[in-house]
Formats: sequence, structure tokens, C-alpha cells
Amino acid sequence: MNAPEPIHTRPGQFVLTLNAGSSSLKVALYASGGDTPLVSGIADRIGGADGILKLKDGAGQPMPVHGAQLDSHESALAAVIDALRRDFPALALVAVGHRVVHGGARYAEPLVLDDAALEYLESLVPFAPLHQPHNLRGIRAAMAAFPGVPQVACFDTAFHRQHPWVNDAFALPRALYAEGVRRYGFHGLSYEYVSGALAQRAPGLSSGCVVVAHLGNGASMCAVQNGRSVASTMGFSALDGLPMGTRCGQLDPGVLLYLMDQKGMSAGHISDLLYKQSGLLGLSGVSNDMRTLEASPAPEAAEAIDYFVFRCQREVGAMAAAMGGIDALVFCGGIGENSRLIRQRICERLAWMGIELDHQRNAANAFVVSTETARTTVLVIPTNEELVIARAARAAALTAEANP
Repeated sequence: MNAPEPIHTRPGQFVLTLNAGSSSLKVALYASGGDTPLVSGIADRIGGADGILKLKDGAGQPMPVHGAQLDSHESALAAVIDALRRDFPALALVAVGHRVVHGGARYAEPLVLDDAALEYLESLVPFAPLHQPHNLRGIRAAMAAFPGVPQVACFDTAFHRQHPWVNDAFALPRALYAEGVRRYGFHGLSYEYVSGALAQRAPGLSSGCVVVAHLGNGASMCAVQNGRSVASTMGFSALDGLPMGTRCGQLDPGVLLYLMDQKGMSAGHISDLLYKQSGLLGLSGVSNDMRTLEASPAPEAAEAIDYFVFRCQREVGAMAAAMGGIDALVFCGGIGENSRLIRQRICERLAWMGIELDHQRNAANAFVVSTETARTTVLVIPTNEELVIARAARAAALTAEANP
């Protein structure tokens, strides 16, 4: 299908956020001065026969979607625009904000995109081959749909760009570091939101040593000291650190040599194995979804959960060590926000760190789920990456307008 028809309307009313994945496009529409989405949703299973578009209004009520064609990211965006136009006939945008997984060593702030920036982001595709190309497709689709509207990239790596050198480098020849082989860290938009929310709701904690656990189909942890990232479990790629839905997490590089030398596996086959066949799915043989594993009677499902919990416990300790202590542990992400069992199991072996869970609070998904007497506070803060993108896009567009 062709790219969506351009929208020619007076700018200055709305901010649209786009988060393009390999087969999905998450969207949210904000008033140009508001922090509550007027519309949010997702076009899922793009390119498949079972593609679906789901949108809801600001009150959480489903919005009608008619005849959406989802054979490409361009057609998915066109379907979103058609649906939005029914409720917002004069769909005028001040900016479009995009989640971009990798900003490399160059970008540590949101950026109004131009041809030179896009060329650089294209050069980072080998660093994030399963994410970056789709992010860029979403950007190009939005450029075609909204000519003249600032397109603002918000980078998942940006929050981590001021790591100390020891948490940024690998013990490889320094020439490789100069070429960009370093620890970038990811999920930065989530960590930025959670850090800001913590500063508002518990400023005393946010100025200390905080471990934030973003646990979902993609999972990582971040050591945040005085509001700044000093270490992350993810490194050069989004494969490192914790086991995830289908990704392996930390792996001895000798395994890769074995797979190449003894199994004759190509780089493509290894990539598919590590990104799509491993993690909870590979360990259990049942599912990549923690909810399915928790409900499964299969012993392999229980073992996959055991492995996930153990690695989380281990990485909480590692992140605390990177800061020389811990004042708070914050759970976010789909698993972190919703699985009472996983939070309980992670915390139950961390009493030595001053962590003590209040089971009633934990069952209620309260803001604070630790006991009153616990030395280390445990919190649950639902993340909101779209709001981070919307705010950044709005600010970058205003700056660009003031400095043409």
C-alpha cells in the first residue's frame, strides 16, 4: 500500500508519539500542552493476515476502527490517521515524537531529525538490527504523512550516556571502544520516566541510590544514583543482562564460538536463536509470557521462572554494588508492575539488603510495597515511555521554532 496521504492543517494543536516495532506500531495523541493522552493504542501483527488496530480514548473506552489495512508500517499509520480524523477532523500537529532504540555515542538528548541525523541513525542498524530498522520505518512513514512537522527522536540509550568509563567499556582493545563497541544500556525512556516520578513522589529516595527493575518481555535493571544512570544490565545490545521473553540475557561469549565452530551456525541463525528462541520461551518450551508460565503446571515453566527470579536477584546485588549501596528498589514494566508473585520471589532472598516486603501492600500493587520498618524501600511505579516522548517532542519543537 502507498504511504498515507499528507495532512495539511494549521500546526500547533497536538503531539503524536510513535513507537514502531518489528510488527507493531504503538501510538498516543496528546494535546500540545497536556500530559494525559487523548487517544492511545497499538497496531499489532503488522504484515500478517491477523493484523489488528486497537485504539482507546482518554477515558479508556474503545474507539471504532473500520477496515484497517495493516500490511506495512505505512498502511498502519494511515489507518491510525483515518481513525483519529473521525474524532479530530483538524488533526494539526506541533510535533511527532519517536522512540528510537539506539542513538549511538553521538546523541544523548532528544533530536529534531534531518537528513544527516537519519543517515547516522541508519549507520547504527548493525548495533540494533532487530529494532533500529523498524524505528526508522516509523519515522519515514510519519515524515510522509506530516510534511513540515518536526519529527523528534527520543533515544533509549540517551539516559545512560554519562556512565563512568568503567561501566561503559569492555575489556577489549581500545580501538574497538573508539569505533563504538561499548556498553550503551537501553530502556532509557522508561528509566527517565520512573526517575522523574520518584523525584516527585519521594524526593528523599530519588536523591539516593536506587535500583530500577524494568521487567517485561524485554527486561533490564538500572543503577540510578541521584537521578542519573551509573550502570545498566544491558550493554552493547538489547541481549545482555537479564533473561527476557525470547532473549537470552547474559551469555558466555564462548557459547557463540562453540555454535559457530562446532554447530556450523551462521550469524543469522545465531541472531535468531538469541533474540527469538531463547529466554523464558527457550527455557520453558511453553511460552515467553510470564502470565502463561505462572499458570502452567509444566515443571519446565517453573524452572524458567526460577531462573528469571535468580538472575533478577543477582542483578539487584550487582546494581547496588555499582553504587556502593541501595536506598530503594523500584519495579516497573509489564511483569514488574503486575506480577505480585515475581516481586515477592525476587525480594524474599534480599533481606540482607534491608528489603522486606509487606504482602498486603504487594497484593494490592501499592506504590510502596515494603514494610514500614524496612531499611530499603520497595516501590511499584507504572512506567510511561509515551509521556516522556511527548514532553521531549514538544520541547524540541518549541526550541526549533525559537531557533529556526
